[in-house]
Amino acid sequence: MTRAHEEVGDSPAGKYEEPPTPEAAAARVEEILGLLEGRWKLVLLFQLFGGRVVRFSEFERAIPGISQKMLAQQLRQLERDGLVHRVVYAEVPPRVEYRLTPWGQSLCPALDGLLRWAATREAPTGEVSGP
Repeated sequence: MTRAHEEVGDSPAGKYEEPPTPEAAAARVEEILGLLEGRWKLVLLFQLFGGRVVRFSEFERAIPGISQKMLAQQLRQLERDGLVHRVVYAEVPPRVEYRLTPWGQSLCPALDGLLRWAATREAPTGEVSGP
């Protein structure tokens, strides 16, 4: 099974208040899932898990189906949302590196849990498995 990264521990300590209603809980989950919406965002995050530092050109090589425009857009959104930290070096040609913020890295165990949860799914009733 794919794992985000094996060396990632639990989420950092932070203030958490139990949502007062199921509707409030659902709204919070929808808000957080909205941060991950986008065709390439999860792919980008998985490229960065484990403390990796990745240059823009490395992303282009690692994800052949993404355009430069879309790559820049998705990375900027992840940066704006506090998941990715961007460093621009004053060099010629310019060098830009990306790494996860501590909050972004803390997403790794949640995604691992989601992968494990999905692996436990049984085939829906009425489906025949196998050839």
